[in-house]
Amino acid sequence: MSGFEIVFSGRPIPVTPGQTIGAALHAAGIRSWRTTRVNGRPRGLFCGIGVCFDCLLTVNGESGVRACLRVAAPGDEVTPS
Repeated sequence: MSGFEIVFSGRPIPVTPGQTIGAALHAAGIRSWRTTRVNGRPRGLFCGIGVCFDCLLTVNGESGVRACLRVAAPGDEVTPS
C-alpha cells in the first residue's frame, strides 16, 4: 500500500495509510507543535491515547483536534492550534 502526504504548517509530511497525524509528525521528527499558555513549555504527543490534550492541532480548519486520535487523510492541512 502506497503512502501519501499531509501538510503541516506548509511542510509536506509523509504518511503511511492508517497512521495518525501525531504518529506521522513524530516519524517526521516533529516532537512539539504548541506551547503551554503560562510558561511556554513545548507540547506534542504525551499520552498517545486521547486522554490528555497536549497534542491539539487544527486540521482542515477544525481546531482542537487530538493528533493522537485523528487518522491522517491525503491532503490534510494541519497547523498548530
